[in-house]
Amino acid sequence: MGRGRQEATGLDRVVDAYLDHLATERGLAARSVEAYARDLGVFTATLLARGIREPGRIQSADVRAHLTRLTADGLSPRSQARALAAVRGFLKHLVRERRLDDDPAARIRIRRRPASLPRALGSAETTTLLTHADEGRRGLRDRALLELLYACGLRVSEVTALKGTQVNFEAGFVTVMGKGSKERVVPLGRAARAALERYLTEERPRLLAGRASPFVFLGPRGRPLTRQAVWGLVKRRARRAGVETKVSPHTLRHTFATHLLGGGADLRVVQALLGHADVGTTQIYTHVAPGRLRAVHRRYHPRA
Repeated sequence: MGRGRQEATGLDRVVDAYLDHLATERGLAARSVEAYARDLGVFTATLLARGIREPGRIQSADVRAHLTRLTADGLSPRSQARALAAVRGFLKHLVRERRLDDDPAARIRIRRRPASLPRALGSAETTTLLTHADEGRRGLRDRALLELLYACGLRVSEVTALKGTQVNFEAGFVTVMGKGSKERVVPLGRAARAALERYLTEERPRLLAGRASPFVFLGPRGRPLTRQAVWGLVKRRARRAGVETKVSPHTLRHTFATHLLGGGADLRVVQALLGHADVGTTQIYTHVAPGRLRAVHRRYHPRA
């Protein structure tokens, strides 16, 4: 082991402990923990370059130097904000563990560009995509998957991990395990329910070919669909249906939220259905229905 690595053990030890805390106590998914590890690895490199070997010596100037490094590396303000979020969480953890007296990142802010508005399909485009999805090879599976993405607003990771035990046809809902292992219940809807039942009855047994699998959506040889497979499937189906808007699984999640709010759904209800921990994340969708907002204003304001 080299001398530089030996000197870094103080930082390495607390970073490893924090990552373990994220995985075991806060229940973050493996991909999220990996992202934190990458961001904190860069932060640790900055600290070492500035002669900081132990966590108790970290100061605001070190955090600012880290942001300067990220800018020099070409990271966008949005990527810098994500990286700073990882550093903030880590430093707050050090304060809680009494390895730091004060949070050196508490007063540091990044000027961020306004969040880009999510792209959603119109009602006609959505109908076109869904009604053309059951054509061709694996049509029943693809139709059921697209209907579920739109009807329930699922993340692509949630739909690939969906198991038969999470679907309750009798009550008409699915139980979803979202980010941070947080569970939520989402209504299934008549169209999605019908498409899913048909797929499970007619096409899924052929994909299994006598095998057993707990997962709902399957690919070749009865294996569960991957995230990449779902992305490719959605893009192909949109292209074949002649939908000109760029479509991804997340587009259907955006469309789910947009159409609910446009129809008058309460923001807090949409937050719960999407599985957002903070309603501020859901508020990005409120741009989508100015006509609806004007109609509500005219109906309920006494001087509208």
